[in-house]
Amino acid sequence: MNSPTVLHADVAVIGGGVVGHCIAWEARRSGRSVAVIDDKPGSGASWAAAGMLAPVSELHYQEEDLLELMLESSHLWPAFAAGLDQAGAGDFGYLTTPTLAVGADAADRRALMDLRAVQQANGLVVEPLTVREARAREPMLSPAISCALDIPADHQVDPRRLVAALRHVLAIHQPGTGTAVTGARDGFAVEDCATALRWENDRVSGVELAGGCTILAGETIVANGLQAAALGSLPDRMRLPLRPVYGDILRLNVPRHLRPLLTSTVRGLVRGVPVYIVPRQDGTVVIGATQREDDLPARGDATAAVSAGGVYQLLRDAQVLVPAVAELELLECTARARPATPDNAPLLGRVPGPGPGHISGLIIATGFYRHGVLLAPAAAAICRDLLDGREDPRWQALNPDRFSGQPQATFHFRKETA
Repeated sequence: MNSPTVLHADVAVIGGGVVGHCIAWEARRSGRSVAVIDDKPGSGASWAAAGMLAPVSELHYQEEDLLELMLESSHLWPAFAAGLDQAGAGDFGYLTTPTLAVGADAADRRALMDLRAVQQANGLVVEPLTVREARAREPMLSPAISCALDIPADHQVDPRRLVAALRHVLAIHQPGTGTAVTGARDGFAVEDCATALRWENDRVSGVELAGGCTILAGETIVANGLQAAALGSLPDRMRLPLRPVYGDILRLNVPRHLRPLLTSTVRGLVRGVPVYIVPRQDGTVVIGATQREDDLPARGDATAAVSAGGVYQLLRDAQVLVPAVAELELLECTARARPATPDNAPLLGRVPGPGPGHISGLIIATGFYRHGVLLAPAAAAICRDLLDGREDPRWQALNPDRFSGQPQATFHFRKETA
């Protein structure tokens, strides 16, 4: 049977990565029908992501203003995971084991201790361990590391399994609730490319698809990463300055005689270069991730060619911290592009209209760069508030129109005072 040429949904979510699916799930939990539009769901940046939920480790110099949002989302993760579990999502690799930060040499130790001072100044808990204490917890760590730090608030999830879990629960529709979108696979999935926004008068009324179908929706949420900037019929004068930052990431199998290689995520500095090793419950580890803006693939999408130098660097540096990495089986080398903005903060919120107020029916949620998996529950909660007519003033600085050439305030989050 052919699909109808017009589908109707309360909410159309463009983009089937972790962020898009989390937004869709939150909208569904509010009783709305949701269409998730993506021709290859979960295959972009979410496919390569290591899934570290690391507001402490991911605090970077001159990006302190992002901390409030990262901590907010970190606090939301336990309840978000519990809600998925109660909905029957199955195991999606959510682990609350702490993270260890380690340095290879004396210079790395100084760098990590300097960063710890910034983390502590922002109220974060980072506790030094002796090398003996660190190796008691993780015996595979090299005895030659220069330092170790315990970061109890930094956890992990498996993004590939998370997308699968979200798609599973989105396909469950209770009779009489009206949450299923007629004509969409499993009542929510539209496996096609969004080409343009659809307008009626001065409001967005849905999405036009490459296959000729139209989705009519009361609200449209643009959450398709780098492709958001190429979407047709964006509001006049609006600019989404997204740039691809490519990252190489490796997946390796741990032989049974070496399991568990690690029980905690290890984030290290090796001669000033960051590397991380994330253990999975299935006996594999993820090693990543390089950052490059060399446009090696020149494909214009989220996929990328893997850099030979990047693979060498990751294996070399991971072995400095955990020598047994040399004995693992290399299963996969992957590269994807992460959508970054000029200030490395997401574009999240409603779009100001030409007059007072916002453009009706449109929400932007893209540009999450390194933090998409961590920030997904916060993005979902913010979008749900916007759907319900509420706007939290804490996130006004994420205005998706802030780079569109109009006078904008300096990027700075409003801080709560005691």
